Amino acid sequence: MEYRTLGRTGVQVSRLCFGTMSFGGDADEAVSAAMFHRCLEVGINFYDTADVYNQGRAEEILGRLIKNCRNEIVLTSKVNGIMGKDINACGLSRRHIMLEVEESLRRLGTDRLDLYFAHAFDSKTAMEETLRAFDDLVRQGKILYPAVSNWAAWQIARALGISAREQLARFECIQPMYNLVKRQAEVEILPLAAAEQLGVISFGPLGGGLLTGKYGTQRKPEQGRLVQNAQYTKRYSLPEYYEVTDRFIAYTGEKGIKPATLAVAWVMAHPAITAPIIGARNLLQLEDSLAAMDVRMTQEWRAEISALSIEPPPATDRLETKL
Repeated sequence: MEYRTLGRTGVQVSRLCFGTMSFGGDADEAVSAAMFHRCLEVGINFYDTADVYNQGRAEEILGRLIKNCRNEIVLTSKVNGIMGKDINACGLSRRHIMLEVEESLRRLGTDRLDLYFAHAFDSKTAMEETLRAFDDLVRQGKILYPAVSNWAAWQIARALGISAREQLARFECIQPMYNLVKRQAEVEILPLAAAEQLGVISFGPLGGGLLTGKYGTQRKPEQGRLVQNAQYTKRYSLPEYYEVTDRFIAYTGEKGIKPATLAVAWVMAHPAITAPIIGARNLLQLEDSLAAMDVRMTQEWRAEISALSIEPPPATDRLETKL
């Protein structure tokens, strides 16, 4: 396993991060344990979870699994999602953050989180309130580094500015969506991360299963996340995503490499990516993603794969005036 420094923190993390969204849902406790131990076996020391993953069940299972190796792993969780029927049981208010971090710590059986993510943007809450709450948690030792997921580049940049002005603990890691069919992060989010020395653990390297070979313009199974989960159906609804997938699947066939393996390796090879988050419902799926560690991708090879996809438009149209 290769390791990289997480942003400017000095913390060394594996080049793959294992995401536990399936724990307690698609993967029962026995399967979850088997996948966790397989990840430990290959050297993965980075584990991502969230309070909303199966309404706390994922955290509970992961907490039992890390009991004897807590100090050897880098652990994340997230806050924002709906965690109850009460009207205030969601969001990034100080109230919800302070209540929910205690619940996550309890479920995980730990005294601190290495990274604590604002899971999505909360337009109802002043950004200053959220950042101050995260800073207080750092001062209390309950989280080590604030982090953010699913924010736009301007929102992240504004938060970094507020943290610098108010001398608050800043976001040290971001978690954007990034894969061969969803490349929007390349426009501003990944350049921002590189410029500000932010760690990046991107999610969705397989496009919800789209890039595994199961789907295509003429391949639409009756079962699967993209047809059974409304959120994923909407996220990957554009016809051009399936056209890209067809080209990619044909390409992997020519190269003799499994689509999932190459899709993860392509994400890993972006210079701003610290570690893609891989997930699985079973050991068989996991192995295809783990195999990405053995792919030695050159810049030329990555560019060849990128050409199969649609490059997102740049952030500015004045490219003719390069200095």
